[in-house]
Amino acid sequence: MARNDSHLPKALQGLRIPLIASPLFIISVPKLVIAQCKAGIVGSFPALNAREGAGEHPLLDTWLTEIREELDRHNQANPDTPAAPYAVNQIVHRSNERLERDLEICVKHEVPIWITSLGARVEVNEAAHSCGGIVMHDIINNRFAKKAIEKGADGLVAVAAGAGGHAGQQSPFALVREIREWFDGPLALSGSIATGESLLGARAMGADLGYTGSPFIATDEANADQGYKDMIVDSGAEDIVYSSLFTGVWGNYLKGSVEAAGM
Repeated sequence: MARNDSHLPKALQGLRIPLIASPLFIISVPKLVIAQCKAGIVGSFPALNAREGAGEHPLLDTWLTEIREELDRHNQANPDTPAAPYAVNQIVHRSNERLERDLEICVKHEVPIWITSLGARVEVNEAAHSCGGIVMHDIINNRFAKKAIEKGADGLVAVAAGAGGHAGQQSPFALVREIREWFDGPLALSGSIATGESLLGARAMGADLGYTGSPFIATDEANADQGYKDMIVDSGAEDIVYSSLFTGVWGNYLKGSVEAAGM
């Protein structure tokens, strides 16, 4: 039986749809995030999507101002159906040379939800908590899940088999069950969550929220080439390739994209 949301942090309570839109590299931009939040789900984007030239004002600061102001306007005009909160994804791996600067910008804007990837770091969690934010850390197995919570994350994104981009191989049934044996906090599930039925299934097995990315690539608001949007709509499960060839980390890719790149 699906859980209610009374045990969740305030930022994750009362969503019209219990769903987080996953941060999509290049594709997630303010226009998409704002539309997602207005629709009642948590919209998100990777901080590193906001790129500016040398010496220019940080684009991340500009994006967060745009998102916050537009959602504030929406909430004032629609008090009965307010927008869901937004999230910013931080790549916390040591190779991210912008991390310290981006953390300061997110603290300044009091970002409500932080999604952390590629490593769990105490100082990042502390930065989020300093401005009242919560941290959802993405993991692919139970061992990494325990490390994330030990280092101060508030919740987890279980990235199971079938998730787009960097993904694990474990069955969502097995991964959620192992995590729920010791963790009762916020848990989102990623992995082929593309319909209401799959979201209901995720909640029935113990997750609080779904975590979905690929369907949003085909939206008008997404920063993606029309050919790629069409490919998302036209492709099926048999068109997915699981490989570590492209980034050194195992992930799922569309066969058509791989072929279009000449491979």
